[in-house]
Amino acid sequence: MQTATAIPIHDALGPARARAEAFLSGLAADARIVVFCHFDADGLSAGALFGRGLRRMGFTDVSVVHSGRGENAFSDVARGRLAALRPDALIVTDLGVHRAGVLPGVPTMYVDHHRPEGEPGEGTVISAYGWDPIPASAWLAYELLAPLADVDDLGWLAAVGTIGDLGEKAPWDALPAMRKRWSGKWLREAVSLTNAARRAREFDVGTPLRMMMTADHPRAIVEDDALGADRLRGYRAQVQEELAIARRVGPVFSADKLWALIPLDSGAQIHPLIAQQWRTRLAKNAVIAANRGYLPGIVAFSSRTARKDLVLPALLRAPDIGAEDEASFGRGHDQASGGHLPPVLFNRLMDALGFDSRAHVPEE
Repeated sequence: MQTATAIPIHDALGPARARAEAFLSGLAADARIVVFCHFDADGLSAGALFGRGLRRMGFTDVSVVHSGRGENAFSDVARGRLAALRPDALIVTDLGVHRAGVLPGVPTMYVDHHRPEGEPGEGTVISAYGWDPIPASAWLAYELLAPLADVDDLGWLAAVGTIGDLGEKAPWDALPAMRKRWSGKWLREAVSLTNAARRAREFDVGTPLRMMMTADHPRAIVEDDALGADRLRGYRAQVQEELAIARRVGPVFSADKLWALIPLDSGAQIHPLIAQQWRTRLAKNAVIAANRGYLPGIVAFSSRTARKDLVLPALLRAPDIGAEDEASFGRGHDQASGGHLPPVLFNRLMDALGFDSRAHVPEE
C-alpha cells in the first residue's frame, strides 16, 4: 500500500544518497563496521553489497552478520550479539526501523523498506517506505553505494535481493538489463537456493552469505559445490518435502470470515510460503499460516493478504494481548506481516481476531 504522499523514487534517491554519504564520510577508514542484515535473499544480498562495497570504498574492518532464527533485531539477544563485536558503527538493513534502535550510542545507519515503527532517537534513517515504487533493500543498497564505489559487477546481488522480494517484474528500471547480463535463470535459482537455506531445519544462512561475499556470478551459488551449492540444493529438496505435507492442510475461518488460519507443525520455515500460496486462493481474506514446530515453545506465523485496503501490522497489533515485546509480531509490510509469540499469547490473539478453539495451540 502506498501512502497518500508517496515520493517518486527518482526524487527520493538524491537526498537518500546524500545522507548515506554523510554517514559514511564521518567514519575513519579503520573503523570497525558491522553490517547487520536479515537472513532472506533480500537481506543477505543487501548485507553482502554493503560488505563488499564498503571495502571497495577503503574501509578495512567490515563484517556482515545476519539476524538469528526467530530473533528480533531490536531485542536484547540481538543487541548482546552485536555489542560483543565492539562495533564503531552499524549498518542495519532489511530488519525494519524501530523507535528502540539497535545499539544506542553506536553510530548507526538504517537502510530499509518496511513500514517503520517510529524512529530511533539517534542514527541515520534511510527508509524507502512511502517511495513510489518501494524498492527492495538490496536494490536500495545498490543505489546508495553506486555513487560511492564501483559496484557495477555486484549488480547481480541487487537483482537476487529484488527478485527475492518483489519478483522478476519488479519495477526497477535497471532490472531487465541485469537479468539479461547475468541470466534470469541463474538469478531465479540463486534466489530459490538462498531462501531454501534459511527455510530448512538446519537454518544454514551462513553458507549463502559466504557465497555472496565471494562469488562473481549467481551461477556460483547454484553450481559451485566447493562453495556449498550442493548443500543448498539439499536444503531445497527438504523444504519441498515439507511443503508437500503442508499444502494438504485446510483453513479455519474467523467468525467474521475476514481471517483464515492455516495451522502447521513443521521444523522448516514454510509458513511464509504457505501464507503466500493461500493469499491468492483466498483473495478476500487475510491469511495466517501458524507454525508451532519451527521454534521450540513458540508459534511462528506469517500473515498475507491480497487486499490493498488492509494494513496487516495495524490489524495484528490492534488487540492488547499482553505481549511484553511489541516488536515480536505485527511488523513488516502492509500486506505481509507476522511474528513469533508464546502459545498463550498466540491463543489470545486468535481469540481477539474472532477464531474459536480450533485455532488454539497447546500451551504446555
